[in-house]
Amino acid sequence: MIDQIISAVASWIVDVISATGYLGVVILMAIESACIPLPSEVIMPFAGYLVSTGQFSLIGAATAGALGCNVGSTIAYYIAAYGGRPVLERWGEYILISPAEIRRADDFFVRYGSATVFFGRLLPVVRTFIAFPAGLARMPMLKFQAYTFLGSWPWCFALAYIGYVLGARWNSDPTFRKLFHDFDAVIAAVLVAGFAWFVWSRWRERRRS
Repeated sequence: MIDQIISAVASWIVDVISATGYLGVVILMAIESACIPLPSEVIMPFAGYLVSTGQFSLIGAATAGALGCNVGSTIAYYIAAYGGRPVLERWGEYILISPAEIRRADDFFVRYGSATVFFGRLLPVVRTFIAFPAGLARMPMLKFQAYTFLGSWPWCFALAYIGYVLGARWNSDPTFRKLFHDFDAVIAAVLVAGFAWFVWSRWRERRRS
């Protein structure tokens, strides 16, 4: 079932990029960066395949992908900044997030926000959602845009290069895509475990107080 869904999504991605070129890469990577888990592990390697056929350049594909990341991340940033914060401030205690913890998150992004956004863009799964906490913390927009682009470009370039090297085999040999998706699953499992630990520790603190 999951394989069928992935295949259908991959076919749609291929159709979009084939029909719209670089603009399609921008749009699809924007969707992926707006907290919607559309797999960049399919988007950028197919763009790289088009490099191997002469339709794209490697630099152009990577840059289009990174620009799309900035567009989508900006949308997620503003949703978090103007919608997420009021919700957390009013209802956060019901999901075990106190006002003090929101302030600590703000302080963390003031001190380490640039590095967090940069390295977060290099990690599967994390890269899809990193703009949301940046928006909650109201990270300065110029820094957010710069580090989003600088972190996204190497990721997009690496995936496009894989598609370029594999050439025509990228669609018929799904091995590398499976490896990326397996890595995604590991990262997702770590995040779920971390969230479970967070809920358990907060619940235990509330019982003690």
